[in-house]
Amino acid sequence: MFSSVAHLARANPFNAPHLLLVQDGLTGPRSNPAGPPGPPRRSRNLAAAAVEEYSCEYGSMKFYALCGFGGVLSCGLTHTAVVPLDLVKCRMQVDPQKYKGIFNGFSVTLKEDGVRGLAKGWAPTFIGYSMQGLCKFGFYEVFKVLYSNMLGEENAYLWRTSLYLAASASAEFFADIALAPMEAAKVRIQTQPGYANTLRDAAPKMYKEEGLKAFYKGVAPLWMRQIPYTMMKFACFERTVEALYKFVVPKPRSECSKAEQLVVTFVAGYIGVWKGLFARIIMIGTLTALQWFIYDSVKVYFRLPRPPPPEMPESLKKKLGLTQ
Repeated sequence: MFSSVAHLARANPFNAPHLLLVQDGLTGPRSNPAGPPGPPRRSRNLAAAAVEEYSCEYGSMKFYALCGFGGVLSCGLTHTAVVPLDLVKCRMQVDPQKYKGIFNGFSVTLKEDGVRGLAKGWAPTFIGYSMQGLCKFGFYEVFKVLYSNMLGEENAYLWRTSLYLAASASAEFFADIALAPMEAAKVRIQTQPGYANTLRDAAPKMYKEEGLKAFYKGVAPLWMRQIPYTMMKFACFERTVEALYKFVVPKPRSECSKAEQLVVTFVAGYIGVWKGLFARIIMIGTLTALQWFIYDSVKVYFRLPRPPPPEMPESLKKKLGLTQ
C-alpha cells in the first residue's frame, strides 16, 4: 500500500525537489536486496542525442523559428476547427435568455443565419490564434533554455516544474498581446448582431470608433484567463510525459518509434487537462491533445532536436553519493 502511495506522490507534478529526491531514494546510497543494481540511467543531453541527425542545433534561431511555426499550426488550425462551438458558447454568455444551451444555441443560429452563420469569426480566430501559437510555443522554448542556463544544470533539474511554469507564463504574456486585437474583433463579429460580418468590416470600424484601444482593452482579462491555464497546460504536459516514460512505457524514449512517441505526446496532452465538466473535457481536452500532437509532429517532420525527459545530472548524483 505504501508503495502505491509513493508512486502517486512521485507522479505529482508539483512536488518540491527535496521531496522528489526522498521519494526516489536519492538522498543517500541506494541498496537493493532483491538483486544487483540495474544499469545506470543515461544522462540527459540538451544539445540533442547524437544517435540521430537533426536539421538544426537545439536552441538555434532555426530551431526557435520552426517551433514557432509548429505553434502556428497547432493553435491556428485547432481553434479555427471549433469556431462554431466557440460562437455558440460566446452567444450563450452574452444572451443566455436567447441561447439556452449548446444544442439550442446551434438550432437558433442555424435558423437565423444558416450554416454559414456558424463560421462567423473564423478569420480573426485563425489569424489571432496562429499568432498566439507562434509566441506561446516559440517563446516557451526560448524561455525554457534561457531560464535553464540561468539556473544551471543541477538546479534546472531540481526545479524543473517551476522552470516550466515560469517559461510558459513568460511566453503566454507575449502570446496574449499578439492575440488580443483579433480576439476583440472576433467577439464583436460573433456577439453583436449587425455590427460586422467579416474582419475586413470589423477592424476599420473598431479603429474609427475607439482607435487602437479597441484592440487591446481586453488584454488584461486575457492575461488573467490564459496565463494560469497555460502554466498548468505546459507544466502538467512536461511532467506527464516524464511520468509516462518512467512508469507506463516499457522502454526508453530513445528506443520508441516516432509514431509511439507521438502517441505518448497525445495521451500526455489529454491527461494534463482531464478535470472538469464533460463538455469541457471533450472540447479542451481534445483541443489541447491535438495541439501537442500537431506541435510534436512538426518537430518530427522537420527533424528538430527533441530532448528526452529530464534525468538527474551526473554532478548531482556524485554530490548525493549515488555514483562511485
